[in-house]
Amino acid sequence: MTTVAAIDCGTNTLRLLIARPVVDDAGAIVDLEAVDRATHFVRLGQGIDATGEFHPEALARAFEACEDIARRISDHGVQRARFVATSAARDARNRHEFFAGVHQRLGLDAEVVDGAEEAELSYAGATRGLPADTAEPILVVDIGGGSTEFVLAASGQILHRTSLDIGAVRLTERLLTGDPIAPGDWQAASDLVDRQLDTVGVDFATVRTWLGVAGTHTSLAAIHLELEAYDRDRVHHTVLPRAAVLALAERFAASTAQQRAQIPVLPPRRADVIAAGSLIAARVGARVGVDLQVSESDILDGIALGLLG
Repeated sequence: MTTVAAIDCGTNTLRLLIARPVVDDAGAIVDLEAVDRATHFVRLGQGIDATGEFHPEALARAFEACEDIARRISDHGVQRARFVATSAARDARNRHEFFAGVHQRLGLDAEVVDGAEEAELSYAGATRGLPADTAEPILVVDIGGGSTEFVLAASGQILHRTSLDIGAVRLTERLLTGDPIAPGDWQAASDLVDRQLDTVGVDFATVRTWLGVAGTHTSLAAIHLELEAYDRDRVHHTVLPRAAVLALAERFAASTAQQRAQIPVLPPRRADVIAAGSLIAARVGARVGVDLQVSESDILDGIALGLLG
C-alpha cells in the first residue's frame, strides 16, 4: 500500500503528515489513515516582513526540523512526498538558501505555491469527511502565520478564492508588539484586518458553513473546550459561537504573552501570536452569519490526497 508524506512549511510552523489511503471494495480512495504527524514551530517568517529575508536562526530551526522529518520518512518507508512552502517562502529574497538546505536534508524540491493553490489545497483537505448535508456555500478560512486564505465553494465547485497578506505572525510583528497589547495598537490591527477583508470579494452574508483550519482555529477550539491536553478528535468539527471567538480575542488582547503561555493546551511558541490570529478570526466572525466550525483536516490532507491521485 502506498505511503505518502505531505510537508507544509508555513510562516510559523513546519508540519508533516505521513498517510496511507483507505479504499472501498472497488479500490477507490475514500479516506486517509494517518501513520505519523509532527509539528515544529520554526518561525521561518521571523522578521521577514521587515527585512525581506530569512533570518539565519529561522533557517537553522527549519533545517533541524527537516532532519527530524527525514528520519520519520525513512522509518515509515514513504514512497511519495511533497514539500509545499507558502507565505514566507514567497516573500524571501534569500529563499535559494532555504531551497538548498531542504533538498540537502530531504532530497525534495520545496515548491512555493501561490495563494490560489494554497487555498485549493486547504479546501480539499478541510472538506474531507464533511457530512453530505453540510449547508452551502462553504467558506474555508486558513489563518496562517504570514497570510490568510479564503475559499468559497458549493456543490464541490470553487466559486471564489483569494489570499490576503495578513497572518498571525505578520500582524503581530507589524502592530501588536506590546506586551500587553496597547488598546490603540489593537484597534489599528482590527482596522487593518477589516480593510483587508473588504478586498476578499466574498459576500460573507451568503455563507452557510464557516470552516476554520490550521493552528489558530484549532487552538481556539481547544481553549474553548477547556482541554487540559490537546485532543484532535474532540477539536475536530467543534463549533464555536461567534461570541466565543470574539471573547477569546478580547481575552488575549488584555493578557500578556506569559499569561497566554500558561494556558495548558496552547503551545508556548504560539502564545505570542494567538492574539493576532484570534483577531483575524473575530473580524471574519463579525461578517458571517453562522458560527465557526473547526476542522483538523487542512492543507496537509489536501497535499496527501493529491499525492495519492
